[in-house]
Amino acid sequence: TGLGYCLSFLPTVTILSQYFDKRRSLVTAVASTGECFAVFSFAPAITALKEQIGWRYSMLSVGVLQLGITACGSLLRPIVIREQEEVKAQPPEESTETKYMLENEQTCTSIESIDSGVDITTSPSNVPGKTKAEPKSEEPKQHGQNPVENNSTPPEPKTKLLDFSVMRDYSFICYAFFGLFATLGFFAPSLYIIPLSRSLGIGKDHSAYILSAMAIAEVFGRIFAGWVLNKKPIRKIYIELICVVLLSVALVAFPFASGFWGLMICSVYFGFMLGTVAGTHIPLLAEDDVVGIERMSSAAGVYVFIQSLAGLAGPPLAG
Repeated sequence: TGLGYCLSFLPTVTILSQYFDKRRSLVTAVASTGECFAVFSFAPAITALKEQIGWRYSMLSVGVLQLGITACGSLLRPIVIREQEEVKAQPPEESTETKYMLENEQTCTSIESIDSGVDITTSPSNVPGKTKAEPKSEEPKQHGQNPVENNSTPPEPKTKLLDFSVMRDYSFICYAFFGLFATLGFFAPSLYIIPLSRSLGIGKDHSAYILSAMAIAEVFGRIFAGWVLNKKPIRKIYIELICVVLLSVALVAFPFASGFWGLMICSVYFGFMLGTVAGTHIPLLAEDDVVGIERMSSAAGVYVFIQSLAGLAGPPLAG
């Protein structure tokens, strides 16, 4: 499950970040809201489905639904980013008649007129202002060079599949540590909110509603964060740090919550703040003050690998 999630989610976020430039944060935030809608609908649906057909067939049904990811993934195409080459000003092309005269300047072409019988002789001296072009036209013939070959550019080097040079970038290292500690609290509340609510005497159905409310709040958090980060005067890294601090406040508030409404308020607040971070922390790698859009593909792979270590350690520590 984790391998399939990584192979489907990470390329989608990376490709979407390359598609857009001005509204990158907003687009990726809106695209990632589908995950929240799935949690909102699957939490009560799987609970009811498990009681009817058992957990084995419930997981099989979810797997069949997720086969639709392959159809969506086939519609995504990566964009090859190339640096804009400076267009050099080229002199206007000479007319065909003038080129013909200059290339044959050592000979004289006699054209016999069928109607009048007059011989018309064409030579370079008849072309005013073109006598200085003689060395220029002779040079390719003397050296045996083709003008097209002189203007040819060397082939571009192939990009690496994984560029580990980002590990030497101090800005990326700092951002990777940020993701490492921020991810410690990503998954624990959604995993333990139902057991916690059941331990407080809340029914099974109401516990599922708390998880669904958390997912809906996360949708609004993702959209809000994408809209805020789309504002140009604001530096996005600072906004992300503020959201993580507020997210940690929500985690501290969970042990002090009691009853259905206490857990509901904490869950909604946590879901909103989680959405502000979860939908934007990977696309922020494309910003110039982190690694930039050119190296985002490799940076995202290394970043998620480091982040997964925190995701692996977070739930056991919380338990």
